[in-house]
Amino acid sequence: MPARRCRPSVEVRRGLREGLNLSRAQVAQALGVSPSTAGGWESGRDPSGEVREKYAYFLDGARTRPRPVSLPRPRNPQPLQPPPSLHYLTRTDHARSAAREAGLTVTDRTLKAWLEGRRSPSKRNLEKIETAYWTVRRQNVARYLVGRLNARGRGTRVELHPLNQSQVDRPRQRVVEFRTLNIRHWDLLVEAWSTGDTQAFDDAWTDQIVDLGSQWGQYEYVTNVGFAA
Repeated sequence: MPARRCRPSVEVRRGLREGLNLSRAQVAQALGVSPSTAGGWESGRDPSGEVREKYAYFLDGARTRPRPVSLPRPRNPQPLQPPPSLHYLTRTDHARSAAREAGLTVTDRTLKAWLEGRRSPSKRNLEKIETAYWTVRRQNVARYLVGRLNARGRGTRVELHPLNQSQVDRPRQRVVEFRTLNIRHWDLLVEAWSTGDTQAFDDAWTDQIVDLGSQWGQYEYVTNVGFAA
């Protein structure tokens, strides 16, 4: 007569079943008994006969089966951080309108979700945000520069420094002196700069330097134009 196998306690039986995410009815159906019979095994009664070995096999398998590992979820997940340039583009109605004109044509609902950290912009939208940011920022800087440089009609003085011609062959060197020029109307210059229109900038510059008199042609082509604003 085979020796009786040692049975686990009712707490262990219940724990093994729940560890497999099985209900009592599911265990009962698998072993061919009623749910009430399977429930009795977890209340202190032991199975008998052929079912006894089946239940022992089930418990042994539940013990040795690998358990899934679940990582703990953070209780308070940090919201997604929107790109700083997005705040610049949405701080005023004028900024939002300029951003749309610059290509950022998402809905207000999407913008709100980005700003609140509930959603994150796609790679394509991130590129649109950066493009719109630099376009709008350049426009804002241009608007400020026009007022600052025009100075209510007083204008701003520009210094024209001759280039170092020490590396130029002597027959090709030109005597160009230091000059200053007060420009009163900067609108066309700044607009051409803000839009990146080099031809318009060249034309606007030529219109200004004719005030240098007969020498203006010597200053028509320059490497850069700088000003303190």
